[in-house]
Amino acid sequence: MTTETCDIVLSGKLVNGADKDQVQQKLGTLFKTTEAKIAELFTRAPVAIKKSVDVSTAQKYQRAIEKAGAECVLKTQQPPVAKEQQEPSLSLVPMPEQQAEKVEPTGVQKPKKPGYDFEITGQPDYSFLTVQIPANETLKVEASAMATMDTNIEMKTKLKGGFGRFLTGESLFINDFTAANGPGEIGIAPGAPGDLLHQYLDGNTIYLQNSAYVASTADVTVESKWQGMVKGFFSGESLFLIRCSGKGDLWFNTYGAIIEIDVEDDYVVDTGNIVAFTEGLEYTIRKVGGYKSLFFSGEGLVCRFSGKGKVWIQTRSAAAFVSWAHWFRPVKRK
Repeated sequence: MTTETCDIVLSGKLVNGADKDQVQQKLGTLFKTTEAKIAELFTRAPVAIKKSVDVSTAQKYQRAIEKAGAECVLKTQQPPVAKEQQEPSLSLVPMPEQQAEKVEPTGVQKPKKPGYDFEITGQPDYSFLTVQIPANETLKVEASAMATMDTNIEMKTKLKGGFGRFLTGESLFINDFTAANGPGEIGIAPGAPGDLLHQYLDGNTIYLQNSAYVASTADVTVESKWQGMVKGFFSGESLFLIRCSGKGDLWFNTYGAIIEIDVEDDYVVDTGNIVAFTEGLEYTIRKVGGYKSLFFSGEGLVCRFSGKGKVWIQTRSAAAFVSWAHWFRPVKRK
């Protein structure tokens, strides 16, 4: 069976009044050739820039060329002619498959993702979050995490968790950043060196360890949840979790890289490596082995999750790092 092929023909016309110089520059970049070579093709247009291409690949090229602003047509391949009569074709570098799939036909727009526009850089070691705040809207950010912001952004500080939580030393201060009189950009640098993850909440709930919260949009409710004296005390972690629910963007960070785990039944995680988990998962704190193992194995208490949901863990533990670094601290000799 013969595969149907066609020629890719540059018509020489521009799409929707596009600037010719810019179009030639984009095509030069797209096909990894000089603008002069592209300009030469425009003077000889209509001209076939690629021949005998399978239809699927040709359509990808067509979308890419039209996105750059040039009109392109596909013509069914004609019977072969003598080699000396063939038109010269442009030697094109094959488009990577991923790049070709991202190109949309002219006039077609992808649906906007829900939530604010943002960018995370520096992953996974020193993640930095940049968020675009729409005009007159508010972004909630962990206190002291703001690194940069536009001059039209206004800040207010609030205490989440109540006075009782403040007395335990578990206070969660959150700064509200509002873009007044126009959109604004804010840069956020979490305290711990590590990764940063975004989740869009749509009525669901995520629980975070006490130090994981970074930022969220205004419609996400951020509140503390008492673990209970037994769970909180024996976990070696905070007595409180941070409960995030509602609808909107949520960002949280880790110490080290982050790994997402789908829990289908039971799963065990060291308490120092837990970052977050979804509502619906039950958990209990327990020893790995007996009391001898607890004190001498180097392994402490673990959290056993049960049910169905997601758990996010961090690849490093702050407590383990402190224990490792302890032996390298300078000691003043008597």
